[in-house]
Amino acid sequence: MNARTLLLAVLLGFTSVSWAGEGHNHGEAAAPANGNGPQRLPDGSVFLPKPAQHQLSVRTTVAKAGELGKTVELAGRVVMDPNAGGKVQSTIAGRIEAQGGGLPSLGQSVRKGQVLAYVVASAAPLERSNQAAQLAELRAAQTLAAKRLARLRELSDTVPRKEIEAAESEVASLAGRATAVSGGLGAREALVAPLTGVIAASNVALGQVVDARELVFEIVDPTRLGIEATTYDPELPANIGNASMAVGNETVPLRFSGAARSMRDQALPLNFRAQGAALSRLAVGQPVKVFVHTRAFVRGFPLPSSAVMRNASNQSIVWVKTAPEKFEPRVVTVEPLDGVNVAVTNGLKVGDRVATQGATLINQVR
Repeated sequence: MNARTLLLAVLLGFTSVSWAGEGHNHGEAAAPANGNGPQRLPDGSVFLPKPAQHQLSVRTTVAKAGELGKTVELAGRVVMDPNAGGKVQSTIAGRIEAQGGGLPSLGQSVRKGQVLAYVVASAAPLERSNQAAQLAELRAAQTLAAKRLARLRELSDTVPRKEIEAAESEVASLAGRATAVSGGLGAREALVAPLTGVIAASNVALGQVVDARELVFEIVDPTRLGIEATTYDPELPANIGNASMAVGNETVPLRFSGAARSMRDQALPLNFRAQGAALSRLAVGQPVKVFVHTRAFVRGFPLPSSAVMRNASNQSIVWVKTAPEKFEPRVVTVEPLDGVNVAVTNGLKVGDRVATQGATLINQVR
């Protein structure tokens, strides 16, 4: 073999491709880790690149301290305003009948004085037979009295005028009594709306038999409701400045109307009045959270409640932006303000940039 042939064989050996035998394929190589994506750092902070911040709609605000009204959170429920709600009850026992448009349905708007249904009076067979017998006697007596009156009028020249007037009065009395008894046999009571509002509760159906004083309908004005909260602090009513509650993302102001003078289950009921279009999303009996703003003040940082998260130890934290692409968790102490915002009383300092939007997504980065 000459030198030229040997060189060619060596080059072919270096450029040849080596193939694994059958059953020895190791698959595709793993993709390299992306070091530029969102990730949790060893110290607990989160690396979040600018493109990811825009994608997650992360927004921050600068923490500013101030004197904030101290707030107490109370459990409450929606109740009917006695001046903007009413109950429709039957005063007689009977069977339910609908008026021309049928029985009103839940949520239907009604006007004050509108007839909602009728209650046809019901009576025992013996009572009805007694009323029918009494009606027959009255009508017979009325017929005799009318004939006697006719005879007296024919003898008006010889009969004193007072006898004719007495006979006329007797005929009129018997006619009125007969009308009253006949009306009682087929009487029906009209159930009318006491105010303008919507049907909040309907407890009857066509043909249903109801007793006297039984609740048939409840009507409320959805823009005027009452809120009842309870407190175990008897000194709180004298320290209330104002109050509010949260309906979705909207804060609804409440007007304190007074406290009860008797305890209920060892708690003191507090009554509030509320108005506004947001109340139409609430229902009577629905539980709510009432935030009572006292006349005392606390120094803290006001932040949206959406900025406060929970860490693995179930502590309240906020995410503070310490670098353009770095967020650090801060353990904080918070107090409620109005249901939408909270006051951070410990854990922040003036000038900290806190994530107020997208904090939930930052908290989920691993």
